[in-house]
Order: sequence, then structure tokens, then C-alpha cells
Amino acid sequence: MKKLLATMIIILATGSMTACTTGEKQTAGIAGGAVLGGVAGSALTGGSAVGAVAGAVGGGLLGNYVATHN
Repeated sequence: MKKLLATMIIILATGSMTACTTGEKQTAGIAGGAVLGGVAGSALTGGSAVGAVAGAVGGGLLGNYVATHN
């Protein structure tokens, strides 16, 4: 159940972050970063939903930064 909840939160967070962007490159950066960050956060915390969400948020922010400053 925790993995399902974590996956749903990651999907919702990714969707909400990409809804406010304008460029395809920026959208791809945010979405890719959020997915990779969510997976990494979950793995590093032993499958914790909180770790997955924190990783997704951090990954999305980092993906946005890289996409807009590259």
C-alpha cells in the first residue's frame, strides 16, 4: 500500500509541477527529475513514501534548474 501511495503522490506532484511551465524542455526536465528523484528517494529510505515525495520534489526542482540554465 505504501508503494502505491508513493507512486500516486509522485504522479500527482509531477503533474502539478509541469502544469505551470511553458517550454517543452523545462517540462521534460521537471518530469524527468521528479521521477528519478522519487525513485532515488524511495530507494534511499527503504521504500518510505515521505522519502519518495521529498525526492520527487527535489528532483523536480533540480530538473527545472538544469533545463532552464543549460
